[in-house]
Amino acid sequence: GRAEGFPLIPEETYSVSRLCGEIKELLGTALPSVWVAGEAQRVRRHASGHLYFELVEKGDGDEIVGKLEAVLWRSDHQQVRRALARSGQEISEGLELRCRGGIDFYPPFGRTQLVVREVDPTFTLGLLAERRRQTLAALAAAGLLERNKQLELAPLPLVVALVTSEGSAAYHDFLSTLRESGFGFRVVVLHASVQGKRAEGELVSALGALAGLGVDCVALVRGGGSRTDLAVFDSRAVAEAVALAPVPVLTGLGHEIDESIADRVAHTALKTPTKVAEHLVRRLERADAALAELRAALRRAPGPRLERAREAAARAERTLRATAYRLAATGDRLEVLAERVEESARRRLRRAGGEARAVGRRIGRAAPFLVAAGRRDLRQVGLRLGTGGRGLLLAAAADLAGRERLCAELAPRRTLERGFTITRDGAGRAIRDPRGIGPGSELRTEWASGSVQSRVEVS
Repeated sequence: GRAEGFPLIPEETYSVSRLCGEIKELLGTALPSVWVAGEAQRVRRHASGHLYFELVEKGDGDEIVGKLEAVLWRSDHQQVRRALARSGQEISEGLELRCRGGIDFYPPFGRTQLVVREVDPTFTLGLLAERRRQTLAALAAAGLLERNKQLELAPLPLVVALVTSEGSAAYHDFLSTLRESGFGFRVVVLHASVQGKRAEGELVSALGALAGLGVDCVALVRGGGSRTDLAVFDSRAVAEAVALAPVPVLTGLGHEIDESIADRVAHTALKTPTKVAEHLVRRLERADAALAELRAALRRAPGPRLERAREAAARAERTLRATAYRLAATGDRLEVLAERVEESARRRLRRAGGEARAVGRRIGRAAPFLVAAGRRDLRQVGLRLGTGGRGLLLAAAADLAGRERLCAELAPRRTLERGFTITRDGAGRAIRDPRGIGPGSELRTEWASGSVQSRVEVS
């Protein structure tokens, strides 16, 4: 019946627990096993070994259009984990999964959840491969695949930006390898998560902060992990940040087989953080070895040149000594010649004077006879005699003047005026042979304008 103002009371009233039980039975009967695809979020591992997560579906603009709670009980979780591990996967945040399980309703919490019993590894790998193909195609179309490779790595990359999770094993492995090298590396650490929800944004932000740091290169590293752990390095945003970095990027992402898209666009891809550090150390070692070889070459190179210079100097010294000997010999010969010329001139002058006196005497003796024999021709004879005597005297005087000029030209003084010198020993003797000069000898060197007193120190 119906009371006025009140709705009809149903014939049967369900308790909450009974209704929940009906819902649980209905869902279990209607959906005992179903495949569900979605993105894993809020992945939580319980101490008991169970794995709890959510499967979500996103629409345009990344808004969630559907969400379903899921659980992997411990026994099923172990089997699923082993199956995924064979393909390098692990259930993690943001991973696209295709799960098979049944729908369960948990009355105490009024919660509907998917009890997962199996995960399809090929589904996730297929999605990752398709996304990877699309990302590589987009990067190639934008001309970014080779952009970072075209940057030149500094010959001495001593200032390095390290992009990784600060305090991680990769962080310590990289720094310890650089520290043990003994080279003066300076490392600028840019912390970024390398997996999880925040990884993509933090990696892009760290790589975008390189401008103005003045680093030579970037080391983008992380430790080992599953293929899905490395999924962030297949992100287009991370790949673009690597490609557009202003300096060479060296990757060491802890995987031995797979190559991430970040590896493809990086300047140099290496396997581990330690390999990246060793690569930088080897570059400095090669530069150091080249420098040592250059130093050795520079030390060796002057040897032959110096030896040739010494030989040339020795030859020049010998030439100078020979020239000095020749000059000394020439000076001695000139001095002897001058003395001879001077002596010859004196003898000729004496002979000319004697001849003139003899002529005078002959004239004096002949004059009386001529006067007696030819008094008539006295005037004429006198004129002839006077004329002849004057001619002889003039000739003798001219000859004497020529000899005097010759003596003056050949005199030692004139030789000195032409630039030669005369060196004499303490006794005033001209030195003709330097071998007779010993240390302590007093010498006097004469020029036309003066003389210099010297002492021999070394002979």
